[in-house]
Amino acid sequence: MTLSRHFHRWRLWLTRTAGLLAALTAATPSHAVPSYARQTGQDCVACHVGGFGPQLTPYGVKFKLGGYADTDGQPGKLPLSGMLVASMTRTAKDQAEPPADGAKLNNNKTLDEASLFIAGRLADQLGTFTQITYDGVGKSSSLDQMDVRFAHSTSLAGKDLTLGVSLNNNPGVQDPFNTMPVWGYPYVASALGFSGPEAGTLINGGLEQHVLGLTAYGFYDNQWYAELGGYRDLSRTMQERMSLGTADDPGRVSNAGYWRLAWFQDHHSRAYSLGLFGFNAGIQPDRQPGGPRNQYHDVGIDGQYQFLGTREHIFTLQGSTIWERQKRDAMVAAGEADHAHGYLRETRVNASYNYQQTYGLSLGRFMTTGDRDSLLYSSNGAMVPNTRGTVFQADWTPWGKEDSWQAPWANLRLGLQYTAYNQYNGAFRNVDGNGRKASDNNTLFLFAWTSF
Repeated sequence: MTLSRHFHRWRLWLTRTAGLLAALTAATPSHAVPSYARQTGQDCVACHVGGFGPQLTPYGVKFKLGGYADTDGQPGKLPLSGMLVASMTRTAKDQAEPPADGAKLNNNKTLDEASLFIAGRLADQLGTFTQITYDGVGKSSSLDQMDVRFAHSTSLAGKDLTLGVSLNNNPGVQDPFNTMPVWGYPYVASALGFSGPEAGTLINGGLEQHVLGLTAYGFYDNQWYAELGGYRDLSRTMQERMSLGTADDPGRVSNAGYWRLAWFQDHHSRAYSLGLFGFNAGIQPDRQPGGPRNQYHDVGIDGQYQFLGTREHIFTLQGSTIWERQKRDAMVAAGEADHAHGYLRETRVNASYNYQQTYGLSLGRFMTTGDRDSLLYSSNGAMVPNTRGTVFQADWTPWGKEDSWQAPWANLRLGLQYTAYNQYNGAFRNVDGNGRKASDNNTLFLFAWTSF
């Protein structure tokens, strides 16, 4: 059998598997509970810093590595949960056009999303984090993030070894440390304001939901992590069946490889990790045989430090930098770029403090730089993607702890978030030719985020 036929059969199997998972998720009754907490018998604070995701404690890292399958052994645990996010968004200056159908130029209130999860143990050594979401802004439903994994614990040379495989639909969503861009700060953001740079590297959500990947990983001696795998695009037909639509179809994805190396240390009162990751892919937007492709090569470094102490005061420091080289033959052919070669770089650093797993303060700094043609979705070709800003957040998470009367049935986070820009798409004072300054995009975001 030729190599191309192997790839064809692998792609067919992946797409059929994803279709089956989507159908099962949509057909499942909504007996929604915080399923991981019920399954393990632990409180939300055992896995999550501040009692709410996605920041993970060392226990949460190992729970994910173990395939979401750890349990307290009690029967009758349904792997189902739900989530709602509602918000109010205000920008420093009214936007030139409504940011979405039915929205106003400013002061928008909305139900951002409602999600149903299959999340938890499916069988011995097999578990999942599968999310189907109703987008309250776009008024559509679709299969969102998906990570189905099998994990097996063994030993090598007298040291613990966990081996596993993950079927997922977004490069990085399966990462056990939740420090990849898909889980990056801010963990919830406005869909009707300005919540970060317009341009992003391919691994930062460029293919999410529109691909399927199969990766294999190993975690050795409770400190060394390695992962390797590949991704293929979903056909337009499959995207429509999953209610993804084709407007965001990236095109035909080929030679898409993902790798990850990390070093992790858990000292109970503190923990830290340092990692490298990379993603390469060729994308043919028109899907025509023999047509021009865009090539992307992403390499990143990330790290995290947590001071956990007695869990009364928790400090977390995270940072990452991603370099992306681009070869844009398809964009040049379509008149969307002037130069075939370019680059993009993203840097993010954030710190957070949580008191009594209830009160949280976070501060994050982001910076994106690149050449002019890296700003793919701008209507003004004179702009470049250079954007810098700061995100501040204060939040309150009253539930999720042992003494919470509703544990493990519900959790809640109320928050205030403010994004301030020093630079937006290359300009400090004049962004789009009509007198709009970078600071005019400053965004106040009030949110209520609950799971049940």
